[in-house]
Amino acid sequence: MKNIHLTLVLASILFLSCKTNSEEGNSDKTSKIEQPTNFRIALGSCNRQDMPQDYWSVIQKDSADIFIWGGDNIYADTPDMNLMEAKYVSLKNNAYYRSFVNKLPYGPIGVWDDHDYGKNDAGAGWEYKDEAKSLFMDFMDIDSTHAMANRGGIYHAELINAGDKRIKFYMLDTRYFREDLLEAEASGKRYQPHTSQDSTLLGKAQWEWLEQEFKNSEADFNIIVSSIQFLSSEHGFETWGNFPHEVENMQTLLQKYSLDNILFLSGDRHISEFSQKKIKGLDYPLTDFTSSGLTHSYSSYDGEPNRYRVGEVVAETSYGIIDLDLETEKASLKIKSTRDGHVIQNLKLSF
Repeated sequence: MKNIHLTLVLASILFLSCKTNSEEGNSDKTSKIEQPTNFRIALGSCNRQDMPQDYWSVIQKDSADIFIWGGDNIYADTPDMNLMEAKYVSLKNNAYYRSFVNKLPYGPIGVWDDHDYGKNDAGAGWEYKDEAKSLFMDFMDIDSTHAMANRGGIYHAELINAGDKRIKFYMLDTRYFREDLLEAEASGKRYQPHTSQDSTLLGKAQWEWLEQEFKNSEADFNIIVSSIQFLSSEHGFETWGNFPHEVENMQTLLQKYSLDNILFLSGDRHISEFSQKKIKGLDYPLTDFTSSGLTHSYSSYDGEPNRYRVGEVVAETSYGIIDLDLETEKASLKIKSTRDGHVIQNLKLSF
């Protein structure tokens, strides 16, 4: 009887030992499978919540890891915060949008522009900006413990670990601190550049925050999200070019802190395009990927200057896809149709 008991005990030990070895092997295999080689970003801007939202099902087919809102996420344009809230709720509860965001591994993040800020082309003087900020945070599911809640504006950073690679998003606020724009003296343009070095787009507090974020960054990819275009500046509408000294300040910071693999994302214009500029100190051209708009576009577009444009302007509804190759640290940028998802234009980046 003792011999039978001993045999059963030894058999049990042997079985457990084999099971443990097998699980460790599966664990190693799983870790290799889960080590990603690509990270996919979808992006877009200029979304009228009162227009059809079925295009989200088109973007969903791309199986993006994250979606970046580039601003004008709704069209509110109102001092009535109850109305603005209702418009946000309408979008957030839309079945197509809800299905899309629920399948995103990292969810949506983003910035605002003027129409979801509350007033066309508005800046620091907008009297309902703090109320609008509260509604923006609710829409983005950002609670009161977030750093954004305790400072002016909606600027913040997001860091994502994709395997052993780090992707950092710098979400800029081009509204809350921005001084009034100068009306253009030349015909055919709405605004002209400031000449005063004291005029500001981002504001002192945001600039100080951004420099610290750049200084402390150890990210493999550094993606800067601005609702308005950074490089294109000749069209006479809203652009960083209306504050040329702020453009210089940004370029100085990029040179100073030698960030890896920098990319700008922008919206606002109701057109999509790629812009590139050679910056001293960078081994590759600085790229600004403008993706706009999701529900409506500048259909009457008949041309405008942009010395940094690469390729052609896309004046139809579109969204963007960015594939980051985590092994080679290269990127593939695509402008895609919201109608059927076909690629309209693409650009390859070698950082």
